[in-house]
Amino acid sequence: FREQPIFSTRAHVFQIDPNTKKNWVPTSKHAVTVSYFYDSTRNVYRIISLDGSKAIINSTITPNMTFTKTSQKFGQWADSRANTVYGLGFSSEHHLSKFAEKFQEFKEAARLAKEKSQEKMELTSTPSQESAGGDIQSPLTPESINGTDDERATPEVTQNSEPRAEPTQNALPFTHSSTISKHWEAELATLKGNNAKLTAALLESTANVKQWKQQLAAYQEEAERLHKRVTELECVSSQANAVHTHKTELNQTIQELESTLKKKEEEIERLKQEIDNARELQAQRDSLTQKLQEVEIRNKDLEGQLSDLEQRLEKSQNEQEAFRNNLKTLLEILDGKIFELTELRDNLAKLIECS
Repeated sequence: FREQPIFSTRAHVFQIDPNTKKNWVPTSKHAVTVSYFYDSTRNVYRIISLDGSKAIINSTITPNMTFTKTSQKFGQWADSRANTVYGLGFSSEHHLSKFAEKFQEFKEAARLAKEKSQEKMELTSTPSQESAGGDIQSPLTPESINGTDDERATPEVTQNSEPRAEPTQNALPFTHSSTISKHWEAELATLKGNNAKLTAALLESTANVKQWKQQLAAYQEEAERLHKRVTELECVSSQANAVHTHKTELNQTIQELESTLKKKEEEIERLKQEIDNARELQAQRDSLTQKLQEVEIRNKDLEGQLSDLEQRLEKSQNEQEAFRNNLKTLLEILDGKIFELTELRDNLAKLIECS
C-alpha cells in the first residue's frame, strides 16, 4: 500500500508497433482505467493501467518525458525504459486536457524530486557527511525508480483498477476498426483542408510565376534597348559629358533591373519549393485515402462476420425451441402412460383383494 492512485480516467490504450514504429496497436479491448500512482517512500510517480489482471501500462514519469496532443482526443508519450510509445484515445477533449495537465504537474514534481535527491547524494558523498558505520547508500536506485522485477511484472491492484468484463472476441475487431477508422477520417479531413489551401496557393503562385516571367522578358528587352541606345549615343552625340552622364544613369538603371531580376529568380525558386511541398502533401493524402478505404473494406468484412454469427445464433435458438417442444410432447405421452399404468395397478390390486 505504499503506492496510492492520485488521479484516474478512462481511455483506449495503444502502443506503437515495434516493427514499423509507425502504426498504432490497440492493447485494450475497450476503454480501461488509466491512473497516476505516487510512491511516497521513493517519491516516484507512475502511470499504470490494467486490462483485467494484465498490466498494459507501467510507465515511470521522468523529467525528460513529454506528453504530446496529436489530435483533439488523442495523446502520446515515449517511455525509453520500456522502449515503446504509449497512446491514449479519450472520449472528449476535456479528458485529454485534464490528463495532459496532470502529466505536466507530476513531471515537474518528478524533476524537483530528482534535483533534491541529487543534492542529497552530493551531500552524502562528501567526507564530512560519511557515517562511522560505512558508506551511505544513494536514496535512488534503478529498482526504486522502475520498481523491482516482481513489481514490474505484477503491479499492485487498487480498488480503482478492478478487472472489468471483457467483450466478446467477435466484437473486438469491429470496435477497434471503428476507432481507427474515426481517427483516420479526422486526419483525412485535416489533410483535405490543407490540400485545398495549398491548391489555391499553388494556382496563385503559378499565375505569379507567369506574370514575373513576362516582366522579366520585358526587363531584358528594356536592358537590350538601353544598351543599344547607349551605343548610338556614344557614336552619334558630340557631347561626351552629357553622353557619359546619360550612360551612367542607364548603367544604374541596368543594375537596378538586374537586381530586380535576381530577386524574381529567388522568388521563383521559393515558389518551386512550395510546389514540391504541395505535391508531397498530395501524395500523403492519397496514401491516407487508400488506408481509409482498406479500413472500410475490413469493417464491411467484420460486419458480414457479425451478420453470419447472428444467423447462426438465431438458427441455434430455433433448434432449441424445437427440442423443447419435442420434450413437452414426450412428457405428455409419458404422463398418459403413467396414468394408464396407475389404473392397471389399481385394477390388479382390486382383483387380488377379491380373490
